[in-house]
Amino acid sequence: MVKPEIASTAKANDALLRTNALLTVDPKKFFAELQRRNVYRAGVIYTMSSWLLIQVATQVFPFFEIPNWVIRSIIVVLMLGFPVALVLAWAFELTPEGIVKTDDIPLEKSIRWQTGRKLDFVIIGILTVAISFLLFLRFSPSHRVQRDAGIPEKSIAVLPFENYSAEKENAFFADGIQDDLLTNLAKIKALTVISRTSVMKYRDVGTRDVKDIGKSLGVANILEGSVRRAKDRVAVNVQLIDAFSDRHVWAQRYDRTLADSLGLEGELAKEIADALSAQLTPDEQARVAKKPTQNADAYDLYLRALPYEQGPDTLLQDYRRAEQLYQQAIELDPNFALAHARLASTCAEIFHFHEPLDSWKTRARSEAETALRLQPGLGEAHFALGQCAYWFDDDYERALREFATAQNFSPNDSNIGALVAAIRRRQGRWEESLALYERAGKLDPQNPNIVRNIIFTNTALRRWPPAALAGERLQRIAPDSIVAIIQAAYIDFWWKGDTTALTKRLASVPAGVDPDGIVTCCRWEGAMLARQFNEASKVLDATPLTEVSYVNGGATPISFLRGSIALAQGDRAGATRILEPARQAFSAAVSEAPDVAERHANLGLVNAFMGRREDAIREGRHAVELKPESKDAVDGAIMLCYLALIYAQAGENDQAIPLIERLLKTPGAVDSVDYSITLNDLKYRWEWDALRKDPRFQKLVGQNAPPPK
Repeated sequence: MVKPEIASTAKANDALLRTNALLTVDPKKFFAELQRRNVYRAGVIYTMSSWLLIQVATQVFPFFEIPNWVIRSIIVVLMLGFPVALVLAWAFELTPEGIVKTDDIPLEKSIRWQTGRKLDFVIIGILTVAISFLLFLRFSPSHRVQRDAGIPEKSIAVLPFENYSAEKENAFFADGIQDDLLTNLAKIKALTVISRTSVMKYRDVGTRDVKDIGKSLGVANILEGSVRRAKDRVAVNVQLIDAFSDRHVWAQRYDRTLADSLGLEGELAKEIADALSAQLTPDEQARVAKKPTQNADAYDLYLRALPYEQGPDTLLQDYRRAEQLYQQAIELDPNFALAHARLASTCAEIFHFHEPLDSWKTRARSEAETALRLQPGLGEAHFALGQCAYWFDDDYERALREFATAQNFSPNDSNIGALVAAIRRRQGRWEESLALYERAGKLDPQNPNIVRNIIFTNTALRRWPPAALAGERLQRIAPDSIVAIIQAAYIDFWWKGDTTALTKRLASVPAGVDPDGIVTCCRWEGAMLARQFNEASKVLDATPLTEVSYVNGGATPISFLRGSIALAQGDRAGATRILEPARQAFSAAVSEAPDVAERHANLGLVNAFMGRREDAIREGRHAVELKPESKDAVDGAIMLCYLALIYAQAGENDQAIPLIERLLKTPGAVDSVDYSITLNDLKYRWEWDALRKDPRFQKLVGQNAPPPK
């Protein structure tokens, strides 16, 4: 009698021999055997089922905040299981009695063909489910809304990251991570990325309605994140959400040391691009992957600086803080090219908005060139060089070339497009400039700096209704912005002659909030427009500041404002005495920067207030020569406004009135200071009282002009 184990071994040997025969003798029979054993069908079913499982997991898991590594693990297990499934299909057969080894069943008793037909139905069923799933993804309501709205599928807004650190001062770190991530995403041409300034309104708003945010910003995807920092460890959580369906698309968590987190934003940008199926060019991959520095402390300082530099109010105190932090970062890592580039921009911005000194020009150029030497092709460095060519040299064509290069490296940087619009404005191409700002506003709808320039361009063209609408929009976008409040108040004055607008609107500003003294200036100006001179004196008495931000070209001494009060009240002798320190300060400013037109204009104006007629006219005319309207349609018009006021104060009516008549029709001759020329400036400002008895002036302002009080 043959023992069972011997019989079993014999069967196994026979099966092995048959298999070897198939493989070595007749390949056609082997493939036929694969078909008979339903190996092909099993492979198709396994592949389709695995694909469907992966698709469902990628859509569902993020909703439950299941980590991304779980999905990756499932994919790996399914790949490893594929050959196992094929081997099992070859080796076993499903029979009414259960799973049996194929080689234990005689060929005449095999039901493989019946099983194969059933498997065909399974394949058809899985295929139907897969097609239905694809059709759902393609034609779901969220995608129809996206297509109908014309919103790019690969558009994204990165909302302000939540700071979960125990130390609340680490909020800057969360802001920096967000800003640097935006910078890296902006380098990817396949994406449409909303800028930082457009998304900052969603900080500290409590519950965020992703659908409303997506609609407001015009994007298909929203990225939310949080940062927790404890000593030298950083934990970053991010989740990508479909803005139309509020469906999680992708999520990830990073837990690293501060040193290991360097370059995390580039890594994040690459993964986000992959999640959105945005193809990166090799150059983009290299730029995004490059770590900005190897020094964690330097990177920490760099992240601190970014929010100060890129705030919406262009305040000198913010720029100074950013400049200090960038410099400290560079001291820790002299090869930190990005910090050099951002420092160059900061220095250029201080020059342009506040202190037009050669020292800032020299430093800005040096830092930009250093950045390019350290990292050729750095978009931020080309942007800084464009600022230098534009603001320092008035070389618009060279600036436009640098901005074009920067745009190539950072195609989503809205700041570049905004400066191109500003150059067109200075070239006197006002309508083109406004169109460019409006276009930028559509691409970056919540950017307060763009809206602010839309306001400025409309007011320069004396288009008060659209300026007022833009002013309201600016206040919605940046409700905490003091500049937004002030701009709205001046529009009320220019358009409607509301002399109490500044006082009313500034009443909401908390006590002690007075960046660069601008609140003091505007409260003083509100009192002066209403001819409440005692109230204007009280405003100045209440501030500890000795200088404020009022006229262009640098700080304005408080003595200039006090002297104006005395002069408005008819006390010329007292005004002359009070204004002398201001004259000395403006004279020193001219000596410090003799080629800056605004400084000569300020010196000319204070001389005119003091009765120094010849000195005043000389300085005013020199300012116009330094910055003619033909070279700069914006500041050139302002220099003519200065000159018109100097003529009026010097008793040169024949020179002043024709110039005023011309400037009333000149774009750009409008500013939120005493030399501004609009009908309501001429009607209400005390500075023009010397002309009120002249019939020509009366004709200009109309018979309904209010008499001086």
